[in-house]
Amino acid sequence: MVAESISANILIVDDEAAIRYSVSKTLQRIGYTVREAASGEEALEVLKGSWFDVVLTDIRMPGIDGVELVRRIKEANSDTVVILMTAYPNLGTAVEALRLGAHDYLIKPSSSQDIRASVARGVERAQALKRRRALLDAIRNSVHELSRAPEEEPESGGSDHEAVTVNAAFTPSAFVGEVTTSNIMILGPLVIHPGRYQIEVGNHLIDLTPTEFDLLLYLAANRSRVVPCHELVHEVRGYAVDEAEAREVIRPHVSNLRRKLKDAGQDADIIVNVRGIGYRLSETVDE
Repeated sequence: MVAESISANILIVDDEAAIRYSVSKTLQRIGYTVREAASGEEALEVLKGSWFDVVLTDIRMPGIDGVELVRRIKEANSDTVVILMTAYPNLGTAVEALRLGAHDYLIKPSSSQDIRASVARGVERAQALKRRRALLDAIRNSVHELSRAPEEEPESGGSDHEAVTVNAAFTPSAFVGEVTTSNIMILGPLVIHPGRYQIEVGNHLIDLTPTEFDLLLYLAANRSRVVPCHELVHEVRGYAVDEAEAREVIRPHVSNLRRKLKDAGQDADIIVNVRGIGYRLSETVDE
């Protein structure tokens, strides 16, 4: 569920000018900014100087084909979402492309509705990856600053609680203990593996879905407050709903996350439901 008016940059790659024109017009009509490339080589040159949320590419092209283009794009920027198009569906090619990181696979001729729907899902995915990266960068920057700053006593006239909640909208420094390597973060009893969608409790590795992983990170980044469900849906899933619907969207993800933590021997109540308001992380995260 993504608003079609969302701003996004799309790159269309196809050696047939008529297809590029048709797909570009389809996407421009709903507000996307679109550029075109007539080959894989041209696409790579365009990508060097510009950021695109989604690359929509044909598979069969002279020179660098679509599958090779996926591989090179993912090597350069793993957050770019790639959608493949082909008039010659082949299971082996599709599996290889998806293995390399392609987001979707369209069969030509595709209807305008199918193209718009696939690109909308791709844009939603790209926006989610941007939000996750921003969260991780904020967390790492906060930890870096904390590790450099000398310990200071709070000034008189204010409580510790006031000092923590001055910037309550986004306060990752309130919960992170330390970063052991550039790719691992420690959050209380949890070890976070950002690039793998995994957390570790004791000696147990827990695989999370992207939504579960983003949900945990967002709650962590807002450790000092209760986060409403509609905010979680917007920041984790990328679309807006009212609070009642948001509770129904978020509840199964929280339940699954709690179950996985419990199966690994961790207190499932690490995620606290504040009835009528939303969710927060338990104080045990700070222990």
